[in-house]
Amino acid sequence: MVLKARSRARTSVALLCLVAATPAPAEPTAIDKGRHALESRCSRCHAIGPNGTSPHAEAPPFRDVVKRYPPESLEESLAEGITSGHADMPEFVLSPDEIAGVVAYLHTLEQKNPPAGD
Repeated sequence: MVLKARSRARTSVALLCLVAATPAPAEPTAIDKGRHALESRCSRCHAIGPNGTSPHAEAPPFRDVVKRYPPESLEESLAEGITSGHADMPEFVLSPDEIAGVVAYLHTLEQKNPPAGD
């Protein structure tokens, strides 16, 4: 009986260690949140990744947008609603967390588009 109790205790301790060692699901990063914000609002017209063409001919790929505008310069427009762009572009207003995520994501596109001559 003592052996069975010890065996159960060892099994319980092993299970507790296994549960404690199992990592919790990762929270989405700011970059993930920014990409999701762009996918859900902008990807029907704009190419949002490092490759591909935009579905809408007048909507520039975001990898080209970051060549023209530093991502931080878009913060105010994202907060108030971008009203320029292609003629049939809808107005979007993003939350502060989404804006921070979009800026973080756009920086990843800058890294894939080094300036000419580099």
